[in-house]
Amino acid sequence: MKWTPEADAALKHVPFFVRKKVRARVEQEARRAGLAMVDLATVTLAQQRFLNGQASDIKGFQVDTCFGPRGCPNRTQPVDDLLPRITALLEQAELLTFLKRHVDGPLKFHHEFRISLAECPNACSQPQIKDIGIIGACTPRVAAADCTRCGACVAACRDSALALIENRQQPVIDPGRCMACGQCLAVCPSGTLAADQRGFRVQLGGKLGRHPRLGRELAGIFGADEVLTIVADCLAFYKKNSRNGRRFAELLDAAAFERFAARFAKDGSTPGS
Repeated sequence: MKWTPEADAALKHVPFFVRKKVRARVEQEARRAGLAMVDLATVTLAQQRFLNGQASDIKGFQVDTCFGPRGCPNRTQPVDDLLPRITALLEQAELLTFLKRHVDGPLKFHHEFRISLAECPNACSQPQIKDIGIIGACTPRVAAADCTRCGACVAACRDSALALIENRQQPVIDPGRCMACGQCLAVCPSGTLAADQRGFRVQLGGKLGRHPRLGRELAGIFGADEVLTIVADCLAFYKKNSRNGRRFAELLDAAAFERFAARFAKDGSTPGS
């Protein structure tokens, strides 16, 4: 459905985490009214109705994904199989029932438990500001095949994590700079660079609001089953400790995060650390 410039500009003032829902609601109400185009008055009316009745749209959790599954060329680790498994885990947790029991007053969207999946470190789905952020990762290693020293890997790396050093045949990887995006593997013509670990980075406790916080990253690259175990443990911790709408990030103080970090400790450093 077409939108007038004024209506489209008004929608951009809606918080990003409910913008898709508001757009869908506006277009739904416009169709019911027999309108061929959404104007500013339609947006204003639908937005007010939506905000006043948002409790009916709350399901207890939100799961966001990036554009990767729709053909993004930067895909590092697909989430196609992981996404439905995480969604099933959230549904089993019955978070809506939990929130209704422990939140005084009407539920708001900020009460929902939020998980975001991104298929590469570009992180278009903003996993750094969600309760749990999951980022696709693939760390490179130098294989036995001789390097042609074409420089393609150096040119492809946005983080200056690769170098060709004089008097050394093979490239050198700086693990402290590497963001595990895997782009260097895709351009290496000789097979000198190979995949080392494939899986997911996991960040915990991000949020926006009055006291915004970026998620803190668990060290290592995790497989899908390990990610599900982390999510399950986080949900159990949240349900045990949250009362009256307290967010996961507010509960996850330094001591609590260290307990998670110790439980899921793995060999190897965090990408980019």
